[in-house]
Amino acid sequence: MQTSKNMTDRRIIRSKEALKQALLSLLSQKSFSSISITEIVELANYNRGTFYTHYDNKEALLDDILTPLMKELVASYRAPYGEVDVFHIDELPANAVKIFDHIHLYADVYTALFKSDVLPLVRDKMFSALKHIAMEDLDYPSGELNHELLVIYNMHALIGLVSHWIESGFQYPVTHMRDQLILMINWRPRSVKTQIKRTDKP
Repeated sequence: MQTSKNMTDRRIIRSKEALKQALLSLLSQKSFSSISITEIVELANYNRGTFYTHYDNKEALLDDILTPLMKELVASYRAPYGEVDVFHIDELPANAVKIFDHIHLYADVYTALFKSDVLPLVRDKMFSALKHIAMEDLDYPSGELNHELLVIYNMHALIGLVSHWIESGFQYPVTHMRDQLILMINWRPRSVKTQIKRTDKP
């Protein structure tokens, strides 16, 4: 038997989800700065009172989309090593990589965000979340190599790869992206070209 509290909780979840979906839909059509709360509630089929019951402003609504998304992004990054005592990156199997599964699961959300003017904010949040977890979780040998700079380098590379995949409309399947990431992690150049063909005019 449903209690009144359960029914209220479900109504809250339903109304908040509708408001989130309305904002994402509008982001695919226009800039975040030009979206009004009136537009959001009309598209969600709610009123302004309902909006302000849950959120102070549209920035709070956007944050309610991004915060759980970043938590799941971090969980997907941690998936390969979350339940092991020792983790060797060079032994990572492709099917253990879950970050592309996460991105693909929320393809509509990421696509809407990446097509909008909130993209810099989204990328910053992705970078901050992944950098923090990599600094906290991963252990690198001591030496001259700066741990923080290495993490920054790796996270920018990973986010660049993910961003390209999203912006290409998910051109490649998840399995291909997993395989390619593993190849990239383990790739080392065999040689360096030393002869450069000069095209300078005399």
